[in-house]
Amino acid sequence: MGKTISEKIITSRLGREVTAGNIVIVPVDLCMVQDGTGPLAIKQLRKLKRGGALSGPGRAVDCGIFAPEKTIIFLDHAVPPPRKELSNVQRELRDFARETKVNLSEIGEGISHQRLVESFVNPGDIVIGADSHTCTSGALAAFATGMGSTDVAVVMATGKTWLRVPLTFLINVEGKFPQGVYAKDLILYIIGMLGADGATYRALEFAGEAVEKMSLSGRFTLCNMAVEAGAKAGLVASDGLTRAYLKERDREKRYKEIKADKDAKYERVFEIDASKLEPMLACPETPDNVKPISQIKAKNIRIDQVFIGTCTNGRIEDLRLVAEILKGRRCAPGTRLIIAPASRQVYLQAVKEGILEILVGAGATILSPGCGPCVGLQGGILADNEKCLSTANRNFKGRMGNPNSQIYLSSPATAAWTAVKGKISDPREIM
Repeated sequence: MGKTISEKIITSRLGREVTAGNIVIVPVDLCMVQDGTGPLAIKQLRKLKRGGALSGPGRAVDCGIFAPEKTIIFLDHAVPPPRKELSNVQRELRDFARETKVNLSEIGEGISHQRLVESFVNPGDIVIGADSHTCTSGALAAFATGMGSTDVAVVMATGKTWLRVPLTFLINVEGKFPQGVYAKDLILYIIGMLGADGATYRALEFAGEAVEKMSLSGRFTLCNMAVEAGAKAGLVASDGLTRAYLKERDREKRYKEIKADKDAKYERVFEIDASKLEPMLACPETPDNVKPISQIKAKNIRIDQVFIGTCTNGRIEDLRLVAEILKGRRCAPGTRLIIAPASRQVYLQAVKEGILEILVGAGATILSPGCGPCVGLQGGILADNEKCLSTANRNFKGRMGNPNSQIYLSSPATAAWTAVKGKISDPREIM
């Protein structure tokens, strides 16, 4: 029987046949925590070490770091930290990294999920992170998923984790995207179609002509938001574009072709015609409250703040698109535009290409590479009754720091044109 991408990766790593529904213990290639989840993981790791909770036949297992070179701590949620409490947390993580020799990604280096695909993840890897959007790395044909801090502590101690091989939904996307429609619009459409729990503990496998022609940046966006439909993982087959991406980052030797078999068994198959899509928005207060912009723009929804960035849409391709729209234009009076590159690499490339000059000239405020406003820690907390249009992946009540505000989600193109108009607007008006 043919295998899905998830089944192929896990079968390869175990060296024996597995199928959806099997419960397995798998070796982990990369393990990550960040400054929000890391302290609890470390606390649990030390607790395991003191109590000998992980034990083998006749002896306690050493609960130190199993493979420091495979463990990464990212300081990305509060950069630079705005409060002493967060500064102390980051110091604790730095001390732990020095003590254990694990990798440390310092403030300003970028968001964990962007840094993982830039510098660490390869096709066929199993990646476990103490962050739900770890699934971003599935765009490189890796099985990447988020877990709780305690589960990740066990991975740090043993180099392994247990999981149930997920059933898979095939999302087959054919056709060509219209002008003004992007990967973000597609994944919002899919989440609206499936619902917030419609793919719980499933893998979403993205395929079809539209995905095959999609840039890696777009594929990262798709896989990043798979979890917003409840999915365990989001995956795209590796191909020539994957190889080229790895080659640019001196990892071409780590390339493997991984794709589903033609006779792979899927729980459900969804067929989507990309040519029929339009810009989509997730309306308050859930990512699955999705509506096409044709139903929204006539409402003249005034936007106080536009935020462009995050692990979903803070890549160089996104910033190029935003600069193209903003060039020669200014943000509307009363609408703030905040932009955060997803990594230092993205930031430097934007400087090199003159993108930041265009963005700042249009009235944007540029933040340090990191999560910032997305998680409501700093750099863009909303006032009472304000509305924000964000390129992030979540718009839950209070997500950006104030439960008395509202958040809409969109593509960078919709966000940029909205910043110019001051109200939710259709980017196709200028494309």
